[in-house]
Amino acid sequence: MRPLAEFDARAVRGVLFDIDDTLTTQGKLTAEAYAALERLKLAGKRLVPVTGRPAGWCDHIARMWPVDAVVGENGAFYFWHDAQAGRLGRRYQDGVATRAARRVQLAAIAERIIQAVPGTALAADQEYRETDLAIDYCEDVPALPLDAAERVAALMRAAGMTAKISSIHVNGWFGAYDKLAMCRTLLAERFGTDLEVENRSWVFVGDSPNDAPMFGFFEHSVGVANVARFAARLAAAPKFVTRASAGAGFAELAAHLLRGA
Repeated sequence: MRPLAEFDARAVRGVLFDIDDTLTTQGKLTAEAYAALERLKLAGKRLVPVTGRPAGWCDHIARMWPVDAVVGENGAFYFWHDAQAGRLGRRYQDGVATRAARRVQLAAIAERIIQAVPGTALAADQEYRETDLAIDYCEDVPALPLDAAERVAALMRAAGMTAKISSIHVNGWFGAYDKLAMCRTLLAERFGTDLEVENRSWVFVGDSPNDAPMFGFFEHSVGVANVARFAARLAAAPKFVTRASAGAGFAELAAHLLRGA
């Protein structure tokens, strides 16, 4: 990972960003980080949060934040708010019937995992989810070692699920999609952008293993400094890294992008 100062940001038109421990700091959205979003938006950058957080959160984010759309539940959907029409748009990977059937399966798997890995719990935001299972290993429970998160992920995979570890949860779902797959769909459908052609026009910033597909794909991928926590567990590392952690690292990246605009 190279220092952020070596990142030539002049070609960047849009920012894709993780939320937990990338935009937020210890679970809080700071004034500094939110102001950085506002400055990027005013400068004309496209802004898209790409998160493992649930549909309920993403409804709020799409409506209320200075963003163009939001990818949620690790790539299960994207939402956007059409200000002219005054409505929220939703685009899902799977249909209504499929999502309903899988939620029944997820509930049974969750019970088995929580029994098998002591100290874990169903994530507090699970009831707002439509497509995936989130097991908490350090958000609202006493922090468990990463080995426990790996055990949860292994149990999910044994049940036929895709599993990814974030900085707070282990997320599992049925299907081969991920954050990158839905970003490709979103950018093509909403902005007419082919990421294979316009890779260098976008930057992605994140902090944890579920961001690895994005780190690997984007030529301009950035980790906030706390990505070092997962250095040994990243399938692909970011190309650049900030000096500061979490929301302060996001603000550092925003300042760098605006200097290069």
